[in-house]
Amino acid sequence: MTTVAAVDDPRTEPPVAAGEAATLAGFLDFLRETVALKTAGLDADQLRRAHPPSSMTLGGMLKHLAFVEDHWVGHVVLGRAPTPPWDTAPWDDDPDWDWRSAAADDAAGLRALWRSAVERSRADLPLDDLARLSAVERQGERVSVRYVLVHLVEEYARHAGHADLLREALDGTTGE
Repeated sequence: MTTVAAVDDPRTEPPVAAGEAATLAGFLDFLRETVALKTAGLDADQLRRAHPPSSMTLGGMLKHLAFVEDHWVGHVVLGRAPTPPWDTAPWDDDPDWDWRSAAADDAAGLRALWRSAVERSRADLPLDDLARLSAVERQGERVSVRYVLVHLVEEYARHAGHADLLREALDGTTGE
């Protein structure tokens, strides 16, 4: 079993005394870095390996989180049309396409897809202006940008926990 020591931990701790936007962004980035840490160094075969009875894979998780970033920030907050590959994904035939289709992707492609979605979200979220955190109008409904940020933190926290278990089952690596 390999344990990732705290001194080897490349993640940036969230701020302990900051405003709302910086705190939310800090926790979101910490959790993003956790997912990156848990998937680091794995090849395509390892990223597509499931551990029954679950069908979840770390590669599927990366692709799913790339979709989550694009959907919640790009579509819900900014009102953009989905970007590739989400714009042509067969969602009607397979609502879990993001999870399942990752098995056909290479490791570098999955990481690039996820990293580019994260970078777009970081660039596009209005965290420098708290007044803009209030709400946006989408399809006749007001959606709080605060809600979207908290949802992203929740989504990443849940999947970071899954990633802990999947990584340990793959090669014994444990650690925060």
